[in-house]
Amino acid sequence: MGLGVDACFAQHLGDRKEQQDRVAILPHPRVKGVAIAVVADGMGGHTGGALAAEQVLHTVRENLANFSPSEDSPQKLIENSILEAHAMIQASRCLNEKDPHSTAVLLVLQPGQVTWGHTGDSRFYRYQGDQLVFRSIDHSYVEHLIATGKIKPEEALNHPHRNVLLTSLGGDETPEMTFGEATDLTEGDCFLLCSDGLWAYFSDAELGGVLATFSAHEACEILIQRARQRCGGMGDNVSLAVIKLKATGTPKSKTPSSKP
Repeated sequence: MGLGVDACFAQHLGDRKEQQDRVAILPHPRVKGVAIAVVADGMGGHTGGALAAEQVLHTVRENLANFSPSEDSPQKLIENSILEAHAMIQASRCLNEKDPHSTAVLLVLQPGQVTWGHTGDSRFYRYQGDQLVFRSIDHSYVEHLIATGKIKPEEALNHPHRNVLLTSLGGDETPEMTFGEATDLTEGDCFLLCSDGLWAYFSDAELGGVLATFSAHEACEILIQRARQRCGGMGDNVSLAVIKLKATGTPKSKTPSSKP
C-alpha cells in the first residue's frame, strides 16, 4: 500500500509587533516525493530575530536544491543547513547590533523514511493516530532541570527561566543538535513541527487528539485558534507545520498554505 501526504503550514503574529518566526514545507525541486519542513524561531531586537530565522529558511532552501536523495545523507542535509545558517548569523552579528539568534527544527521526508533534527526549543512530534510516539527534548534550562530531577515536567511551563535556551544558532558556541529517523512509516503517522508560541499551550495528548481528528489544514487552524484563546493577550509568534501520512487513494490533500 502506498502512502500519500496531507500537509499544511501556518503562522500567526500573536501579540508581537513583528513576525520573527519562519515556517515552510519545501518540495525538492527535482525529485518527487522528497520534501523538507522547517520551523525557525528568531530572537533578537530591532528585526534581528526575523533576519536570523530568514537566514535559516534561505539556507535550507539552497541546500535542498543541491541534495541528491539517492547519494546524500538526509541527516547531513539537516546538520549542514543548521551549521551554515549559524555561521551566517554569527557573521551578521559583526555588522550590526541586533544580536540575532534562532532556533531550528527540520524534517526531511522521503519515500519510506523521515529524518529530523533540531536545536533550541522548537519541537518535533511524531504521532500514530492520537498516540505520541516521539517528542524532541528542548535544549533549554528547564529541560536540563527536568533531566537532573530538580523539577517535575509539569513545573516547566511556569518556571521563571522557562525561556532560557542552552543553545541556538548565532550564539558564541557551535549549536548543539539532536537527530532522529524513522523507517517504519504507516498510515496514520503524523509529524508536527512548531515553535514554543504553539506548544506552550498544549499537552501532548491534546495535540494528538487534534492531529488525529482533523485534516492538516484544519488542525493548523484549530491549534492556532486555541493558542490565541489561551495566551491572555500576551501571545508569542506562532508557527507550525503538519504532515500526515495517508493511504494512497484517500481524498486529495490540501495545498500547503500560510496564514498571515
